[in-house]
Amino acid sequence: MESSPQQRIRVIVAKVGLDGHDRGVKIVARTLRDAGMDVIYTGLHRTPEDVVEAAIQEDVDVIGVSILSGAHMTVFPRLLKLLEERGANDIMVVGGGVIPDDDVEKLKGLGVKELLLQDTPPEAIVTTIRRVVAERGAR
Repeated sequence: MESSPQQRIRVIVAKVGLDGHDRGVKIVARTLRDAGMDVIYTGLHRTPEDVVEAAIQEDVDVIGVSILSGAHMTVFPRLLKLLEERGANDIMVVGGGVIPDDDVEKLKGLGVKELLLQDTPPEAIVTTIRRVVAERGAR
């Protein structure tokens, strides 16, 4: 089910910090584009401030962060705090990559809408993004 241009889901995908592996995030970006979403990839080595600023400027629905570095318990809370400070709580944060099971519920408790771990199939990523946007409702 492809979105109409007025309802097209906008997603920014990001690699935050020193994590230099971006093959997976590029596959995710292409998968979301192929599903009819507008996707912006920030590139490598971005700060949480860079990502939040770009998300606000691009008027995205979702920030998707791919993280393999182990810094998830620092990166995600910082992103959420910056969104709150900027009054952009309607932008949802999802994450993917390598995140220990013990930290998944902690991050969701902080406000991360969903975490998609390294073995998540591409179609499940598309379904998840559509679901969290639908659950949020119109902005």
